[in-house]
Amino acid sequence: MPKFNGIKIVSKVEVDDKNALAIVYTPGVAASCLKIKENPEASFDYTNRENSVAVLSFDYEKSLERAIFLKSSLGIDAYPFELSTCNEEKIKLVVDNIEPSFGAIDLSLIEENVKNIDFNVNIPVLKGKCSNLKEFFLCVSKNLFMFSFDKLTGNTSEKSLQLRKMAGGVIESELSEEKTLKPVGIISDGSAVLGLGNIGGLAGLPVMEGKAVLFQELGTVSAMPLCLKTQNPDEVIEIVLLIQNSFSGVNLEDIKAPECFKIENTLIEKADIPIFHDDQHGTAVVVSAGLLNALHLAGKKIENVKIVFSGAGAAAIAVCKLILALGAKNIIMFDIDGAIYKGRAQNNFAHDEISKYTNLSGFKGSLKEGIKNANVFIGLSAPNLLDEEMIKSMAQKPIVFALANPTPEIMPDLAKKYGAFICASGRSDFPNQINNSLVFPGLFKGVLNNNIKKITTNIKLNCAFALASMVNETELNQDYILPDALDMRVPDTIANNVIE
Repeated sequence: MPKFNGIKIVSKVEVDDKNALAIVYTPGVAASCLKIKENPEASFDYTNRENSVAVLSFDYEKSLERAIFLKSSLGIDAYPFELSTCNEEKIKLVVDNIEPSFGAIDLSLIEENVKNIDFNVNIPVLKGKCSNLKEFFLCVSKNLFMFSFDKLTGNTSEKSLQLRKMAGGVIESELSEEKTLKPVGIISDGSAVLGLGNIGGLAGLPVMEGKAVLFQELGTVSAMPLCLKTQNPDEVIEIVLLIQNSFSGVNLEDIKAPECFKIENTLIEKADIPIFHDDQHGTAVVVSAGLLNALHLAGKKIENVKIVFSGAGAAAIAVCKLILALGAKNIIMFDIDGAIYKGRAQNNFAHDEISKYTNLSGFKGSLKEGIKNANVFIGLSAPNLLDEEMIKSMAQKPIVFALANPTPEIMPDLAKKYGAFICASGRSDFPNQINNSLVFPGLFKGVLNNNIKKITTNIKLNCAFALASMVNETELNQDYILPDALDMRVPDTIANNVIE
């Protein structure tokens, strides 16, 4: 019998075309999220939660050994965690708030420290020895053999639900005879999930599982979904710091602004592992790469164009910052209250910061007024905000990035009809898809390969230039400004450019 020394998180299905991507991740994954939002117990049907157990101790190697035992002997997908404290209140904070990702929690390795703690969870918590672990955990392992997406019927959402119910989610753990790296933690509080908004950590779990599939399938990076119960930014920060030794890095996901800025900035400052908020910086890298190529086709330079943003949340502000780093000088951002300018009463702290570098003329009008003579529109806001008149009021050869998901600010075919020179969106059924999967698998692969502890602006710029350069001069055209989301050359290209 082989001796196992590691655990990695793997996909239950192969994502090798856009149909599979749509079923496993977006837009299909939203159907499972909504089912769980309606009925929390459905999380045991549409994710791998039913067979997932968190193993906690004060030593990662001991937790790993226990997790390997549970997987090899009982088929349980056990995930090792290291706690950096024996303080009872802090142990309770962690255990209470990791509940959404697991069907049970194993604390038997620290029984003396937890025997008097009353945990606020609705799943089994093992505090000591147990004669029948299988019966205690009530775990159920579902496996797929020789699976084909052709077996699924209906539309993308219906197929996605069928797949997850049949398979028990889309990820599982796999034992390795070789020593493996600790996984990347995909950590979310569920406060800003895809186009679904604040549906909570539990309902966001299918998205995090889908993200873990893309990490493994595209970047061969093992990644663990960890959805938290709390949405208090201070508690999120404290929990991540208490368990950071369980991960090789952290990918923050689907956390609303402005809380996400505080969480990310504090963790970058205090954590000993790389921290990356994909909604912000993955989006920023892909948009920047696409914009570089679009401007090249249009015969324009970034320092000379007028750029307007619809939306001023986490992604929009990160995109704006990276475009400024590329050399943009004339940017106006708009949100639901109109143009953002220095001293505006509705500004939050993130708006105050970005207003130091944008809208230097102090424009105070609406998006409809502000888009006149703009060369570039970047939408990270809400559906159907852009109309024919607004596009026709833009400068010659207008570039439109309508990135609201799943329904963009204007449908790409309409934008082209009304005169857009180039249009990009987040959708896979139109050309020029802006998809974060072009960045995060390769970026984390490069970060781990190079033992990088902090992901800097220079690294993000390197990735943007590398991604843009993958479309060569002979290929570049109005309907092809970025590589395909499943172009398997991309992760290694990104990984090789994750350097200062």
